[in-house]
Amino acid sequence: MDSSIRKLDLAREFATPERCWITESYNTPGDPSISIVRARVEPGGITAWHAVKGTAERYIIAEGRGRVGVGDLPLTEVRPGDVVIIPAGVRQRIENTGDTDLIFYCVCTPRFEQRNYRALE
Repeated sequence: MDSSIRKLDLAREFATPERCWITESYNTPGDPSISIVRARVEPGGITAWHAVKGTAERYIIAEGRGRVGVGDLPLTEVRPGDVVIIPAGVRQRIENTGDTDLIFYCVCTPRFEQRNYRALE
């Protein structure tokens, strides 16, 4: 891995079948230990139940407010500064309960690979 600065490029944002918008911040085979994405859920939106095999995730809430479901935990309100810990293979979804976009960063270890994604709906 070389030193670098990765600039956020919102022009690269794309919609997912999971019902959210993703901008890859950092995900490269050259650093298989981690990946980082910026995720955005529109007001009233809720992502599909899903899990990621072999990859632990952390949601770091940056803007907005919502409610998150992780495994068998009760639905929990989240706001900026909160961190949601999601062990590998555990089901998850997040809902925007506010009037503005819910924006969070998802930090995955090891890095996210689409082949590990499991739709649960």
